[in-house]
Amino acid sequence: MPASALSPRLARHATGPVRGSAATRRPAEPALTVTVAIPLTGDAISPQAHKLIEAVRELVEVSQGTVTLEPAAAPREDADLEPALGAGPEVRLLTGTRQVIVDGAPLPLTRLEFDLLLFLAERPRRVFTRAQLLTGVWGYDHTGERTVDVHVRRLRLKLGGTAPLITTVYGVGYRLSDDAHVVIKPNE
Repeated sequence: MPASALSPRLARHATGPVRGSAATRRPAEPALTVTVAIPLTGDAISPQAHKLIEAVRELVEVSQGTVTLEPAAAPREDADLEPALGAGPEVRLLTGTRQVIVDGAPLPLTRLEFDLLLFLAERPRRVFTRAQLLTGVWGYDHTGERTVDVHVRRLRLKLGGTAPLITTVYGVGYRLSDDAHVVIKPNE
């Protein structure tokens, strides 16, 4: 579903002739194009996909853009040689030694990054506000809530992968991704 949103600032740009020139110039039109591939099971769109489409439509309407729904392109013949899109890394949390192993390689994390990942991994499919994470991971809530954002961003960068291990629930907080492959190994 390609969606293009054009900036509302376009209306403020002059499109008339330039002084001293007979030519008419138009400014470059800034645009954002987002392509989202939503797998279909049968002919129905999942409720989550429907919510996403409606949210995109609302955003586009606010900025006077357009939404275009198109069928997905046919898969390429060499597509099976690429890693699966959304297949995140396998992450092992060794709680006894406080080590993180990503796809067989050790990943150095700070104490708080490890604690944050462990906290979310122990409670999959549950959404936590920043205040709840501050209390559950940091043990207090005297610091700013943006501290959580910084640690999540750093953790995402270190973990890499094509799909984020920690997903943002906009307006609420964070949760472990449904596609996350996290194994907690105590006493190792």
